[in-house]
Amino acid sequence: MSTFKVAYFVGSLSSTSINRTLSRALIALAPQDFEFTEIPIGDLPLYSPDFDDDYPPEARALKEALAASDAVLFVTPEYNRSIPGALKNAIDWASRPWGQNSFDHMPAAVIGASIGQIGTAVAQQSLRGVLSFCNARQMTAPEAYISFRPDVYTESGEVTDKETADFLRNFMEEFRTHVERVLTVIPRS
Repeated sequence: MSTFKVAYFVGSLSSTSINRTLSRALIALAPQDFEFTEIPIGDLPLYSPDFDDDYPPEARALKEALAASDAVLFVTPEYNRSIPGALKNAIDWASRPWGQNSFDHMPAAVIGASIGQIGTAVAQQSLRGVLSFCNARQMTAPEAYISFRPDVYTESGEVTDKETADFLRNFMEEFRTHVERVLTVIPRS
């Protein structure tokens, strides 16, 4: 059985991020043939085309991590009805310089959690627009707007509510199917 290398971004820089907690749960519930690598975004300088000829080490590491991956998972909060600036900055670095877009044809999934009832729905739509421009091959269903309840998740990623665990497991199984389908048609080089 082959392994799919999945890079993932946690859109929040907070040390107490509920989306980091959600990412741990997703990893724990993911199919066994997924191998995860988090791509850190907190130390990236702000993107500028001035760097296109000579990327700083943090941005080169980001692009190298994506190049070594088969797919990408975005786990993001919602800030002011959109995606966090740090996540958008990381996407800008990864999609540049022109003609060297790291997301081109890459299988991608988007999920996020908030304490509110709409669970990052608007941020996810904003992120989907950006990923469409980047030509990522997005999983469009199931959508997953998680209304976070702290009593459902342990620090290690265990989900204590069966219905939530089943939903998240299904999301990750659908992502695995999506990754395999995309890579069958457009293999990563």
